[in-house]
Amino acid sequence: MMREWEKNIRTVEPYVPGEQPKAANVIKLNTNENPYPPTPKAVEAAKALDFDRLRLYPDPEAADLVNVIADHYGMNCNQVFVGVGSDDVISMCFMTFFNGNKPILFPNITYSFYSVWADLYRIPYETPALNDKFEIVPEDYYKENGGVIFPNPNAPTAKYMELSAVEDIIKHNQDVVVIIDEAYIDFGGQSAIDFVNKYENVLVVQTFSKSRSMAGMRIGYAFGNEKLIKALNDVKYSFNSYTMNVTSLAYGVEAVKDDAYFKECIGKIIETREYSAKRLTELGFTYPESKANFIFATHQSVPAEQIFTALKERNIYVRYFKKPLIDNYLRITIGTKEQMDKLFEALSEIVGA
Repeated sequence: MMREWEKNIRTVEPYVPGEQPKAANVIKLNTNENPYPPTPKAVEAAKALDFDRLRLYPDPEAADLVNVIADHYGMNCNQVFVGVGSDDVISMCFMTFFNGNKPILFPNITYSFYSVWADLYRIPYETPALNDKFEIVPEDYYKENGGVIFPNPNAPTAKYMELSAVEDIIKHNQDVVVIIDEAYIDFGGQSAIDFVNKYENVLVVQTFSKSRSMAGMRIGYAFGNEKLIKALNDVKYSFNSYTMNVTSLAYGVEAVKDDAYFKECIGKIIETREYSAKRLTELGFTYPESKANFIFATHQSVPAEQIFTALKERNIYVRYFKKPLIDNYLRITIGTKEQMDKLFEALSEIVGA
């Protein structure tokens, strides 16, 4: 029997992150982390950091980081919001902008945190289906709604939507906030950042976790017009004024400044992704074209769950989603070429290629 105080507990089905194995000698290709270290300049920033600063609260405005991001992308500092990873940024967006009675819209196959946040904040939502090519259908977002969010490229499919289709969705949703989640945009395609200056209701969210090799530092950011950014900051300061720690701020600034290193690592990942796509084809896999740092693949004859289990027994971790429509797919993060070759060696044994 439920006790009286238990009736006031908010219950949600939590987001389940990718497994973080504790064993040594693991090939970890399950959480879309960058296989290369952050810029060496971040290490220099750590060494130069005044240890005494750790006893003080960090800058609540994160001004140094905001300014360097704004300069790098050609934006005004009042158009930039930063948070503890893009998850924190998007969560703040849900809390700030999705407060009507109409359902918000996001794809039925997408980042699974969206439905968790919607449930957590009691936001109604609908999930228009992707088509049979795993593509978002813009026309499905023409109907009345309380807001729109979608990743581009999408996750876990890795499919990129051309900016003409993105703008089509924006044009048909001028009365609500439209959020474009670009966690993987640096690995292919063109960012929608210019729409921030063209449409007053658009937010574009990006992250340091993937392309800048800083998943462990938790840095995310959003671009939007000044009213949207002010609204986000008002909520953030009411929720937790000191969301970003001193070390994250220092590392983040150097990561943005070192553009040459950033482009070098991106180039290596894209090259390895194209190599990996060819190898997967040779092994009997098919997949949507990837513009991300992962490939979403299914095998022509061996079930995905069987492959997932067999790889795990070999200390190779990929992501398996036991969900309708995608339960025969594996999401494979692009690692180093050496890591991918070990994966392909194992796959060749498992699928008998």
